[in-house]
Amino acid sequence: METTRAQESTNAIERMYITMRHLFNRGFYKPMGVSGETLRNALLQLRPEIYGSIAENKAELEGLIYVLERLPEGIEQCRYINLTSDEGYGKSHFKAIVPPKRRRNCYRIDEEQMNIEITRGRSDIYDILTHLTFLFIESNKIGKRVLIEDTNKTIRDWNKLEAAVSKKKLTMADREVALIHTANILGRSFTEVSAVYKQIGTKKDPERFLKIIYWLGKLAIEEETTGEKRTITFSALLRERLGHHIHGERWANTIKEELHRNKLLGRPLHIISSNMHSVVNSLFARKALKKEFPKNGSLEIFEALSSSSNEALREKVLATARKNGMISIPDVSGTNIDVQIFDMARLTDDVCGYDLPEIEDSRKPVILVMDYAFGEQAFESIDELLKPYKGNGALEFLDVESISIMGKAGILEGDKGDLMIPSAHIFEGTADNYPFSNELCKADFEGHGLQVCEGTMVTVLGTSLQNKDILNFFHQSTWNVIGLEMEGVHYQKAIQSASKIRKSIKEDVKVRYAYYASDNPLKTGHTLASGGLGTTGVKPTYLITDKILKQIFNS
Repeated sequence: METTRAQESTNAIERMYITMRHLFNRGFYKPMGVSGETLRNALLQLRPEIYGSIAENKAELEGLIYVLERLPEGIEQCRYINLTSDEGYGKSHFKAIVPPKRRRNCYRIDEEQMNIEITRGRSDIYDILTHLTFLFIESNKIGKRVLIEDTNKTIRDWNKLEAAVSKKKLTMADREVALIHTANILGRSFTEVSAVYKQIGTKKDPERFLKIIYWLGKLAIEEETTGEKRTITFSALLRERLGHHIHGERWANTIKEELHRNKLLGRPLHIISSNMHSVVNSLFARKALKKEFPKNGSLEIFEALSSSSNEALREKVLATARKNGMISIPDVSGTNIDVQIFDMARLTDDVCGYDLPEIEDSRKPVILVMDYAFGEQAFESIDELLKPYKGNGALEFLDVESISIMGKAGILEGDKGDLMIPSAHIFEGTADNYPFSNELCKADFEGHGLQVCEGTMVTVLGTSLQNKDILNFFHQSTWNVIGLEMEGVHYQKAIQSASKIRKSIKEDVKVRYAYYASDNPLKTGHTLASGGLGTTGVKPTYLITDKILKQIFNS
């Protein structure tokens, strides 16, 4: 029997992850050399939706934007990329470079080297190596198109681009000429290239797109003509520390010490994995902003708070929260997971937007909101958080009543902003599956103008590796998969081990999972590379938050 496209794609993903682990254990590899060939070939066979035309001769522009937003600025200029643990660069004179769409510290060591700190586990490494593999494939395409075969000479289009990049300032005419030559190099239209030029350019560096294409091509040409390959290395300390929960343990201990200091350890605890704004806004915004919004409903208030121009409104809500029992714990552990703690005993009806339960203060809930984890980091963070607190020699167990997970995910039937309520998580590439009793259900969210799907969700090894063939298989098979995300299995594995094996929390702890759609990878133009949600995400975000909080207060 011939293998199906879905089976071939599954095999390609498996080869990528086995190869990545092998290269990590080895300590270094050359992406465009023999050691990187398996990664390149697997990604080209897979042809993920996010990376569009990666397997074609023309350049993939949307995928390039997506990758550049998740890698440090200037990485296209670096011949040496070093993945490290947290090794103290933050205390040096180097300024951290943080990618716009990934919370990781990166340091430009010199003209040729970029160091990237890995503090969020293996998923972070997989994410970086996948994006770098894409970048090097695109770089190689440019090199092949501009280098004249059997010579060390380059085509006229490349020479003109090189001349444009060397100028300090370009006139509009110079810029358009350079873009025409760049379009020829990339195999794209002038219109397409002009649009990407505007997206990537900044006030500080309007010609950033031209420079990126130039450097991608330049290093590819040098590899071909001089034989000096780009190299990715993994520091000895990173290889030694990975998988040992060093950052997660430090993060969890800081939280439990804060709970102990504020005499909150013995109180009913509700953990919410969420963003850092929806819970605090849901609790306080309606009362804190009643002068600014005397007639508007909650949605208008939340949309206003989501606007980047309304910093004063957000600060007013946060100031009210701080006065009424909110404790902020900015992360210093390296996990990049900030935390907010809300003491419901310190809330009063005149500041809180919810009807509070009439019970004695010692039994009023404490809500702990943690920022999103990344992939496998979800297991590390929750696993460490649910362990008992080691105080003065004695163990103090947390009275965890519920754990709620909300976030963005890819949907397989529906559009951006629609909702997914999982009944089980299955782990891509393994036989692992995690059914659970979800306190949230489809009926909780009906009647709000959003499509609501209920069923199984697949936890993927990396969102950037998905293609339509695999997703169609999951969706159309008896697995009844409604969406994909990166953390569900890891959260549930930690919860089950804490409640059923370690017995560090009660066995009947309530769990809630709900996601809203950030993309639909089965629809062309609806992948993650097509852009963010904008205000479309406001309604589902606050709807999920509202349902979680109401269940907590009514439990």
